[in-house]
Amino acid sequence: RRRVVVIALLAWLPLLALAVAGGAWLHGVEMPFLADIETHVRLLLVVPLYIFAELIVHRRIRVIVVQFVDRGLVPEAALGRFRAALDGAIRWRNSIPAELVLIAAVYSLGVFIRGDVLVLDADSWYARREDGATTATAAGLWLQWVSTPIMQFLLLRWYYRLVIWARLLWHVSRIDLALMPTHPDRNGGLGFLGGSAYAFSPLATAHGAMLAAYAASMILYQGASLADFKLEIVALVMLLLVLFIGPLTVFAPKIMAAKRKGLHEYGVLAADYVRQFDRRWVRSPAHDDRELLGAADIQSLADLENGFSVIKSITALPVSRDTFIRLILATVIPFAPLLLTMFPLEELLNRIIGGVF
Repeated sequence: RRRVVVIALLAWLPLLALAVAGGAWLHGVEMPFLADIETHVRLLLVVPLYIFAELIVHRRIRVIVVQFVDRGLVPEAALGRFRAALDGAIRWRNSIPAELVLIAAVYSLGVFIRGDVLVLDADSWYARREDGATTATAAGLWLQWVSTPIMQFLLLRWYYRLVIWARLLWHVSRIDLALMPTHPDRNGGLGFLGGSAYAFSPLATAHGAMLAAYAASMILYQGASLADFKLEIVALVMLLLVLFIGPLTVFAPKIMAAKRKGLHEYGVLAADYVRQFDRRWVRSPAHDDRELLGAADIQSLADLENGFSVIKSITALPVSRDTFIRLILATVIPFAPLLLTMFPLEELLNRIIGGVF
């Protein structure tokens, strides 16, 4: 909580003070400080989300990683490799040199990425236009060299940690895991990995909020429409699905190999059992003298069929449809207020109620 408050205020509060000192916090320019929705969303919502997500993601991922051992998926002989992969991931995550490289990237490559401080073709609290030239105000300089780099650093650090997570999963996927074809999660026992994708939903919301804030600024000050950003929204959703779900695909070959092996082994078992069942209950002349109702053979045949059906329904990706839906909703929910720029509130409520009922 302290980091959330301190870092957010370090990025935002000096901007307010400098804008007040420059007479551009409430009026005096075409876009005063208090009217800059994009800046407020990024510094007071997105930045805290990036920091707060560390707690949420790390807690959920820790529970997920431990299940490789708790479920007996890592054989005793491979525990050393598993722990080495985990220790390596922790070292990379806590690497001070890596964070220094990220800071250097923000103040070198990041300068070219963010370009000119101006976003709008108008006088604002962070830049003034005079005789065709653009001059950054004191608040604009703080925005360009302190506030924006803070947000960029936090964003790059999360991408770096996603790479570490993908690397850890790749190393674990190289282990000869003891997958169970008849596990009811229909992923050989790896279904719990789908929770890792959902764990990143705060990051999805932060990304959605950044794009929604930019769209709001363009709608309010440049006459754009929310419909103008549909391609960007779709592209963002697809990108985040690749980032959060893509690393799980490294287990697809092992899951499908377990499925093929299970179909073969249980197919042989089923053929042998059904043959004996047929001889005993259908072909045997003495079957009329046996009590069919409640016979254990009937229940065993049903259990065998259920197990075989589970194996046949195994899917390669340990992610459910609900996970996809939750990630998509987490990404697009920040755009909900912008619907009011397209429809009056009453019409919007009527559309929602009509769609539901």
